[in-house]
Amino acid sequence: MVAISRMSYRASLFGWNMVAGGRRARLPLPPAAVLIPALLVGAAMALPVVYLLIRGASASEQAWDLLFRVRTLETLGRTLLLIGCVTALSAAIAVPFAWLTLRSDLPFRRVWTVLATLPLVIPSFVGAFLYVSALGPRGLLQSALEGAFGVERLPDLYGLTGATFVLTLLSYPYLFLTVRGAIASLDRSTEEAARGLGHGAWKTFFRVTLPQLRPSIAAGSLLVALYTLSDFGAVSLMRYNTFTFTIYQQYESSIDRSIAAVLSFALVLMAVVALVLESYTRGRQRYYRSSAGSSRRPSIMKLGSWKWAAMGLFAVVLGLALALPIGVLAFWLVRGISAGEPLLLLWSATRNSLLASGAAALLTTVMAIPMAALLVRHPTRLNRVLEPISFTGYALPGVVVALALVFFGARYAGILYQTQWLLIFAYAVLAFPVALGAIRTTLLQISPRLEDAARGLGDSPMRVMMRVTLPLLRPGVLMGAALVFLLTMKELPATLILGPFGFKTLATAVWSASSEAFFAQAAAPALMLILMSSVPMTLLVLREKRPSA
Repeated sequence: MVAISRMSYRASLFGWNMVAGGRRARLPLPPAAVLIPALLVGAAMALPVVYLLIRGASASEQAWDLLFRVRTLETLGRTLLLIGCVTALSAAIAVPFAWLTLRSDLPFRRVWTVLATLPLVIPSFVGAFLYVSALGPRGLLQSALEGAFGVERLPDLYGLTGATFVLTLLSYPYLFLTVRGAIASLDRSTEEAARGLGHGAWKTFFRVTLPQLRPSIAAGSLLVALYTLSDFGAVSLMRYNTFTFTIYQQYESSIDRSIAAVLSFALVLMAVVALVLESYTRGRQRYYRSSAGSSRRPSIMKLGSWKWAAMGLFAVVLGLALALPIGVLAFWLVRGISAGEPLLLLWSATRNSLLASGAAALLTTVMAIPMAALLVRHPTRLNRVLEPISFTGYALPGVVVALALVFFGARYAGILYQTQWLLIFAYAVLAFPVALGAIRTTLLQISPRLEDAARGLGDSPMRVMMRVTLPLLRPGVLMGAALVFLLTMKELPATLILGPFGFKTLATAVWSASSEAFFAQAAAPALMLILMSSVPMTLLVLREKRPSA
């Protein structure tokens, strides 16, 4: 039987490890092919934090006192409450979805998989506005019910309830894709061994399968939590005051940006706390095979009559998360065309979005591979600094990251300033945790003994990485690249601030039209954004091998 055992070592760079006899032996340094690229990536990810330190150093005492006011602490409590609600509900949706699309005979599994990922491409400010216009007190649903049943007002959608509703529907795909990738990599021999010992299907799932999914659930939950922490569009439209909303208000209402920088330190601290919780949840276990044997594809479970309930669950969630927003967009588009509005397909904006997002996906995954290798294969004291820095870009609002790159670009990289290359780098900083989470989760399930065997045959670390590790990492790399592509397609603040003059993407086209209340003109680029973003996930799903029955 393949066991999931406790790690038998504690590694630390520039530290010591206990060996036989109670002596301490100095651990070897990570190979230069991993350490040097990881340090360079860490330095790049640290730029927003350095910018905040520079701004914070010039802040007045009154600005620092703002962090400890009662109102600030209340905002902190509201932010943490929202993060907890969104993360818990996202896990409740994502884990069953991932299992059903891979380990059951659910009809049209590949179709459900593609559809379940698409809410990720809807910008939060667009999604929140669509839900308010459709389900709000004076929205489209209320207008329809008023004419048919005399309903004059629907329940209020604003506040914590509305923000949780919107962010859960738009962010659960982070967890879904991360957990699904982990389930696809599991070896079914552990489950078969448990079933052979007399355990039933549910007991096997909770005692064998679920523990192996802990790193993926923790990594996906971290991404959802950080996305919720950094969101501005949904919380502003839902009138729920969070730290990010407060920071945006400070940036817009005050010439002195040091106050907003001081408040941003609270976001960095919350990101570090979330990272610590994720590490604690993941634990110090091994999630790869510890004995020899061949890995076999998992079998699928017959749902029987439960398949109708499963399909109903998918239909309800996707109806709210995808069909409703697309339906509202289609309604605006048709009404605009019937009123004589021109149909703007924005081919130039589509091309810009595809090229920039594709380049960002490639750059981000290349940056994430050495960092994931260092964090997983060489757990060191240095990682205690590199790991939180790697995730801060995703916790900070996009405007903070963009202003940090404007600061450094104008002073130290003038050749890149106001070019698409700086914008692509900003995309990489913002989306880096997404790629890192997907690749790290996959690497955790790859036994280091395979790499040790290759090195024992005389291969160099770089050759082992290229010939052994990377082929096994391919599912995580492809998933990370797809997630980065989806995320950067809808990125707005960084594009508005760092984009070259005249550079327009689908996200900026949607924003410019909707901000001026030209909803019919916003519908076409929004629908094009959803269509183009669905391509990478569709290709990934079509490449999957079907589990054996």
